[in-house]
Amino acid sequence: MAQGAGFRGRMVKVKICGITNLQDAQAAVEAGCDALGFVFYKRSPRYIAPEKAKEIIKQISKQVIKVGVFVNTEEKTIKNIAKLCGLDILQFHGNESPKFCQRFRHYKIIKAFRIKNRIGSKNILKYRASAYLFDAFVKSRPGGTGRKFDWSLIRDIIDDIKRPIFLSGGLTKDNVKVAIKVINPDWVDVSSSVEIRPGKKDMEKIKKFVDIVKSMS
Repeated sequence: MAQGAGFRGRMVKVKICGITNLQDAQAAVEAGCDALGFVFYKRSPRYIAPEKAKEIIKQISKQVIKVGVFVNTEEKTIKNIAKLCGLDILQFHGNESPKFCQRFRHYKIIKAFRIKNRIGSKNILKYRASAYLFDAFVKSRPGGTGRKFDWSLIRDIIDDIKRPIFLSGGLTKDNVKVAIKVINPDWVDVSSSVEIRPGKKDMEKIKKFVDIVKSMS
């Protein structure tokens, strides 16, 4: 784990997810993002091979947090990829159980929840994660859908969680200010709205999104 790979801070932080190439990674870092997400889910249009992610990560500042996104992946595979790439944090975006997540006690973990209906904080806190991510529910698509969910479904439980919150799902330059005011997350997580196409980012869109978030501090 990288030293200082933490979450908390006075300013809302930005994670740019779905990085597939060095140019996009560098553009996101130059724009001021705080974390990069690498998707190791082969059915995703933003999938990146571990060896390629390793080469990108080697060339990125250690101050930027590197997150590996996994969906119902075997324990051994996750740990092998984490070691190969030098990941700071593991994000579990599938149907992983609390028991499964406990097998990664030596790692920082983000557990993602895809929101369709109201969810209780007790169900969330069964997972002993370092942080929790809330995304839109779309059947058969675990993430990167570009869909927004009803933020009111989680607003009542935020105070109960007392751990860093990542807000994801359909965030854009046009709605991220409202999202931050409504949910007050520690992080916002964006992918599809800052792309030219799945897996290829738009540098200007990244910069605009980051600038808007940072302007709210």
